[in-house]
Amino acid sequence: MSKVLPPAIFIMGPTASGKTDLAIALRKHLPVDLISVDSAQVYRQLDIGSAKPDATTLTDHPHRLIDIRDPAEAYSVAEFLKDATEQMAEITAAGRIPLLVGGSMLYFKILLEGLSNLPEANQGVRDQIQQRADEFGWPSLYDELKQIDPQMAAKIHPNHSQRIQRALEVYQLTGMSMSHLQAAASNNGVLDYYSVVQFSLTFDDRALLHRRIEQRFEQMMSSGLLAEVIGLHEREDLNTDLPSMRAAGYQQIWRHLDGQCSLEEAVERSIVASRQLAKRQITWLRNWPNAHELQVDDGQTYISLENSCNQCLKILSQHSILRS
Repeated sequence: MSKVLPPAIFIMGPTASGKTDLAIALRKHLPVDLISVDSAQVYRQLDIGSAKPDATTLTDHPHRLIDIRDPAEAYSVAEFLKDATEQMAEITAAGRIPLLVGGSMLYFKILLEGLSNLPEANQGVRDQIQQRADEFGWPSLYDELKQIDPQMAAKIHPNHSQRIQRALEVYQLTGMSMSHLQAAASNNGVLDYYSVVQFSLTFDDRALLHRRIEQRFEQMMSSGLLAEVIGLHEREDLNTDLPSMRAAGYQQIWRHLDGQCSLEEAVERSIVASRQLAKRQITWLRNWPNAHELQVDDGQTYISLENSCNQCLKILSQHSILRS
């Protein structure tokens, strides 16, 4: 007989699609504990701009993996995989169901597929690569990558300096291409240990999502986002090269505080950046395997939260792991 795996639920979707509200609604019907899958919400002090649930919501509906890092610290996908799987195991051991909710699609991918056996970052090697980029330009280093690892180069945009740097760093540290190491890696994702039911929130009317993104960012500004970024800007240990400060909204307002643009321009650029983020998330989800698509709108207006919750419950009831 095949082993019966414990259940887990994923709720994925673009920014501002209502993922958190749906997760909380499901929590009222199912014995689930929530785990945040958000690369910005892991950081303390990034509250308003990361759309972190407020203190009251977190008290009533605790989310794990929120506020676990200082914004001056990096947080890798490897650390997320370790932290998330540990939290999932704790929840399962308590006889409950882990429900993972968020929009960091790379985190979800790593959870499902596991990590390849790549070396840890080496700052000395990275500095050497950066020095060569400063001297010869990133297009030159991209051409170098095409010679070393054509498969990886084909997946990377020529302007994506961070990914080019990482691929070259891996080669310098190991003498093998990133593509080779990834192909040889063992799978340490959660699919060997959990029966995962995945939900993908989708929009029929993209303009509706864009309006929601704009409205939400305006609400963030009204709620004190500018003051939040000012507080971060005043810290001497933070800058826009850190992963935490590259989040949409924070980076643009930081540039305003540096005198590079007006506040009005920063707000507009933040909204554009949020829309671009949503587009990338939708692209991820378009070809996402084994996810149940949940339509958030009917082409003109939003479907009610109650309706979306009932759709989820109906699908979940079809999975024996969730039947009473």
